[in-house]
Amino acid sequence: MILAAGRGERMRPLTDDCPKPLLRVRGKPLMQWPMEALGRGGFDRLVVNTAWLGEQIEHQFGLQPLLNLRSALSISYSHEGRDFGGALETAGGIVRALPLLADVFWVLAGDVFAPDFAFTQAAFERFAASGKLAHLWLVPNPAHNPKGDFGLSPQGLALNHAEQKYTFSTIALYRRALFEPPYCDVPSGNPHGVKTPLAPLLRAAMDNGQISAELYLGAWTDVGTPERLAQLNTTD
Repeated sequence: MILAAGRGERMRPLTDDCPKPLLRVRGKPLMQWPMEALGRGGFDRLVVNTAWLGEQIEHQFGLQPLLNLRSALSISYSHEGRDFGGALETAGGIVRALPLLADVFWVLAGDVFAPDFAFTQAAFERFAASGKLAHLWLVPNPAHNPKGDFGLSPQGLALNHAEQKYTFSTIALYRRALFEPPYCDVPSGNPHGVKTPLAPLLRAAMDNGQISAELYLGAWTDVGTPERLAQLNTTD
């Protein structure tokens, strides 16, 4: 699942008439980078949630995008803006899309640029066999998030409380059970459009030792401002 429902307030005026995941980075829409990476990893079914100018995203990619991949990629859309008038926050959007998702699934934000990240079958299978509720990829703290988000234990567990914290890259593997009771009370499909943040679910599961993590040291940018976008487009 690629999260593409945000308004992109900090990116205005660039996002006044273009959804942030469609802003171009090095010649192609920002969200196309992870789409192609997922396809290269052998993952051929994708869910995209939308809200702000979401019709542009479906118009850009359709249901069977041609991305020069060895196998076809199929996309299902969860149009939160059309159905509820706006975005449902991260967990709310994931729960809305649960009927379209398998028991184990990738999620990442459509406004994150990590061109070298590999979505591998090995990582997927390792997580599926682990019994954990989520596996997060953390990155060194960028200047705009100096305090970080979560810690990392020597045993590879994500920590709610830690002296050294890292930034959550938004790239993660999840198990459906994280979005069910006791961690989430919103019913599958989120029929009433309840806005639900993700962090409280993760923190509660971390406190029960149910979230694993690892540090990713490859190129990674949260494309949150016009300046960061411009920098990506002026460097290799």
